[in-house]
Amino acid sequence: MKLFGLKVKNILFILLGSAVFSFGLVHFNIQNELGEGGFTGITLLLLYLFNWDPALMNIVLNIPVLIVGWKILGRHTFFYSLIGILAVSIFIRLSQMYLIEINLAADLTLAALFAGVCIGVGLGIIFRYGGTTGGVDIIARLMNKYLGWSMGRSMFLFDALVIFTSTITYLDHIKGMYTLVAVFIGARVIDFIQEGAYAARGTTIISEKSEEIAHKIMKEMDRGVTVLEGRGSFTGSRRDVLYCVIGKNEIIRLRNVIEQIDPHAFVAVSHVHEVTGEGFTLDENKMPLN
Repeated sequence: MKLFGLKVKNILFILLGSAVFSFGLVHFNIQNELGEGGFTGITLLLLYLFNWDPALMNIVLNIPVLIVGWKILGRHTFFYSLIGILAVSIFIRLSQMYLIEINLAADLTLAALFAGVCIGVGLGIIFRYGGTTGGVDIIARLMNKYLGWSMGRSMFLFDALVIFTSTITYLDHIKGMYTLVAVFIGARVIDFIQEGAYAARGTTIISEKSEEIAHKIMKEMDRGVTVLEGRGSFTGSRRDVLYCVIGKNEIIRLRNVIEQIDPHAFVAVSHVHEVTGEGFTLDENKMPLN
């Protein structure tokens, strides 16, 4: 279902991500006086130094940048991002109005862990469904286009500058280090959600008995196998190369299947971060799996 050309599903998940992000920001970062990177870190800096409302500052800082970068983002990403920015501000305000006292001042390790997880989960969901929260992401895209800087480099430098500024203004060195822990955890959680919780494995199999192995994999594991034509660079002989994507919990089972037929087969296993298609996101009738 679409609304003005935008997927309702994406909008709902962006709202969910914004709610999780805002909850973590208010209840773990702000309550325990931890900083953050990016534009979020600037809103916290303005809160601690001048008592300026982070919900309002999130809009004031992000909307101009979003307007400047709208051509780079494209129409859909622009509107998804606009929804994300407004939703974050609304949920920050709601979290402040209905505050739950979570005082972890005596255990900043726990505060940093939960801050990183909440912000990482929130942003990961927003990014996964086509949105952004504005700020550094847009600036990084502009610098990539006009200065040739990589987005990773631009975002890292901006985050480092914000955290450094926070440390020399309102954060003591202890809370500054806990902030780095929270930022690191958040980045890892974002990657996890972006790549998909279901990380599959891609297997490359080279064997003289490739036909038997392929048949057994399809019969016993109900997994498709692609046969590629390969040639050994040393011997020059041609041999079939099998490629099969399996769930990470099926690796041992696949090894057993291969060893039963050819214990000397060459098997290479690689990480596959996201898989779509039959057996993973579609059933045998090409219908989405719920």
